[in-house]
Amino acid sequence: MEAKYVYSFEEGNKDMRYVLGGKGANLAEMTNIGLPVPQGFTISTDACNDYYKNNETISDNIINEIEEKLKELQEKQGKTLGGEINPLLLSVRSGAVFSMPGMMDTILNLGLNDTSVVALANSTQNERFAYDSYRRFIQMFSDVAMGIPKYKFENALDKIKEAKGYTLDTELNVEDLKELVKKYKEIYTKEIKSQFPQDPKEQLMLAIKAVFKSWNNPRAIVYRKLNDIPSDLGTAVNIQSMVFGNMGETSGTGVAFTRNPSTGENKIFGEFLMNAQGEDVVAGIRTPKDISSLKEVMPKAYDEFMKITSILENHYKDMQDIEFTIENEKLYILQTRNGKRTAGASINIAVDLVGEGIINEKEAIMRIEPKQLDQLLHPRFESKSLNEATVIAKGLPASPGAACGKVYFNAEDVVDAKNRGEESILVRLETSPEDIEGMVCAEGILTARGGMTSHAAVVARGMGKCCVAGCSDIKVDEYNKEIRTEDVVIKEGEYISLDGSSGCVYIGKVEKTEVSLTGNFEKLMNWANKYKSLMVRTNADNPRDAKAAIKFGAEGIGLCRTEHMFFDEDRIPAVREMILSKTLEQRLVALERLLPMQQKDFVDIFRVMDGKSVNIRLLDPPLHEFLPHDDETIKSLSESMKVSVSEIKRRIVDLDEFNPMLGHRGCRLAITFPEIYIMQAKAIINGAIEATKEGIKVMPEIMIPLVGEAKELKVIKEDIKETIDNILEKENMKIDYTIGTMIEVPRACLTADEIAKEADFFSFGTNDLTQMTFGYSRDDAGKFLGEYVNRELLEKDPFEVLDQRGVGKLIELGAKLGKSVKPNIKLGICGEHGGEPSSIEFCYKAGLDYVSCSPYRVPIARLSAAQAVIKNEK
Repeated sequence: MEAKYVYSFEEGNKDMRYVLGGKGANLAEMTNIGLPVPQGFTISTDACNDYYKNNETISDNIINEIEEKLKELQEKQGKTLGGEINPLLLSVRSGAVFSMPGMMDTILNLGLNDTSVVALANSTQNERFAYDSYRRFIQMFSDVAMGIPKYKFENALDKIKEAKGYTLDTELNVEDLKELVKKYKEIYTKEIKSQFPQDPKEQLMLAIKAVFKSWNNPRAIVYRKLNDIPSDLGTAVNIQSMVFGNMGETSGTGVAFTRNPSTGENKIFGEFLMNAQGEDVVAGIRTPKDISSLKEVMPKAYDEFMKITSILENHYKDMQDIEFTIENEKLYILQTRNGKRTAGASINIAVDLVGEGIINEKEAIMRIEPKQLDQLLHPRFESKSLNEATVIAKGLPASPGAACGKVYFNAEDVVDAKNRGEESILVRLETSPEDIEGMVCAEGILTARGGMTSHAAVVARGMGKCCVAGCSDIKVDEYNKEIRTEDVVIKEGEYISLDGSSGCVYIGKVEKTEVSLTGNFEKLMNWANKYKSLMVRTNADNPRDAKAAIKFGAEGIGLCRTEHMFFDEDRIPAVREMILSKTLEQRLVALERLLPMQQKDFVDIFRVMDGKSVNIRLLDPPLHEFLPHDDETIKSLSESMKVSVSEIKRRIVDLDEFNPMLGHRGCRLAITFPEIYIMQAKAIINGAIEATKEGIKVMPEIMIPLVGEAKELKVIKEDIKETIDNILEKENMKIDYTIGTMIEVPRACLTADEIAKEADFFSFGTNDLTQMTFGYSRDDAGKFLGEYVNRELLEKDPFEVLDQRGVGKLIELGAKLGKSVKPNIKLGICGEHGGEPSSIEFCYKAGLDYVSCSPYRVPIARLSAAQAVIKNEK
């Protein structure tokens, strides 16, 4: 059967998004449930992929299908593309499988030329509208299809407005617009060295190619990477008969959400403009009106629109983002899609929909993007500091949150600031899709123009970035790089703070505070706990982090890194003395000084984790990391140890290693200096005894790092066990403890059956395991990994997202071999991957018992663990 590439709206449905793209599938669905959708057809994503395989050429068979569907459309409409009597005009829009708002290209009013513009004027009895549409088409076509910068046309428009004393585009009369069309065509000829194309079929094919090409424009690539959208899906192209919102005051256009995308409130949220086309609303060129006022302007259209929004939300069982146009009082729906929303709104909407009986708990869990929760887990403005702060302006609260940073006026400067470790605020007159990288890197976004559905607002909400839009109180001078209000001038590099929930802009830094997670968030997390099977632990080295993790629902500590306790200012001298000691006696003296300090650490952590497991990794890093390198500290150490400076420097040189990550560290330290791990074992069990006497339930798990040979573990385990059992016998106490290992050397995975004979548990240390499996230095890989990902040599940075095909196979093998010896051996991971959703799903499938992650990623891990179960039920 011959492949099909082009579908009329009547031939599709909402389940065909991988063929028709999201927009095309939804246009087909709305057509087939009887909503007022302008007629049209969709060129499939397969055609886009064929275009790239065919060296950026549209195949003849696809062109034939397009012409056949165009002929059908002309017959349905009773109009001809570029016709001299009643011309058919088209919109040409992209439509990816997953929504990518503003990232790809659109061309409106296609089919206009010097002849059809006259025909349009005659058929509509509206000459001004016809020439307004023509000048818009020339600019969009020139920009999107031919690459002529928009500003060249905007400059021509501004000159006419300035000469005539106009403020708004709507003040241009017919003669002005005819003059503008002439100027625009001159710009085209000068830039392209040929006349503006008059053949509508030529216009159409160039426009389709332009949409296909936009799949791989820089901003689309950045957006796909940011949102984990595969690069091989391609975009569909939607060809639709034009309806016009710019035919005068009986016409208009707008964008609306069926619920509030910032808060989730069950109330229509949107904006519209009379006498405008859709791009005018999202581009922020004119300030739109709230959708509620459409009731007064055009009550019949408003009532019909409200009825349709209810139909669409119930049909799709989710909040919808809807674009509409009113042409001479007749309403048309141009698009619907599941609306982008903040994390808070996502949760509120999902929980409310369960309450309304529209979806169930499992569907609600699957509706939330786990990474989006990050928005809710970080501090907000502290009330006292907020009350004392000076408000310099107020705009629209476009995307909630608190942001503080240095002001920068273009995306490149924000990216540079991020690379320098600075927090920044991107300030623009209005953002455009080209600003995407700056928006990603900024703490927050401030625009002088645009409404609640402008580009800045929609993209910021999708990212979870704080955004204040349409702030007309400020003058943004991008040339001189400063913000001006009546009273204040803020220059580039100075601090401001944004409150995306109120729209307020503050001068300077406003302090932030921790968040509390209650209400619908707590309800959703309880549902997640109900369905997940993986335990979620945390990586915590101190009581503060342990408390934060418990607040977020951690079920224990999966990694307590004891070396982090050694770096405290009052301990580092004793640690250095231990390392620099030349005899066992000297070393034992230093270790005796460290023992009570470590013991107190463990008591404090056991108190916080009362009744929950605490996995404690014994000293892991190379010893040289603790040593001083500046002369002043070396001199001070020499005086306290009564050792010469030259002796200390010689010892530092002796401890230096060519490849310290593969050198004298982890369990290798315990083989050469067993007294170090023995001291730590004493500190752990003494801390456990002290806590137990206070009535606290203690469950210590002692983890020996970097084991690659079962005999290493056997020798070290015997020393630790003897030490602990002697103390417990002396104290006449019984405390359950376990001894296991961190599996982070590839050989340990390959010989896990041998190691399991000596281990009570395995914790896969995926950071080091990734490093050793790939042969990439974690500290140096940043120099080349970005290029590997950009060139698609690697799909993801393997230190951020677990490499399932390589490192994952080692984990699966290690788990299988370990269980073959000890069926009930406890298995977990404790690398950075423990808080990454796709890695968590892998751990669930591999049969692990728990994941461990940083405190602020615990809710993300809990939700991901529940989603893994629900996904794999299907």
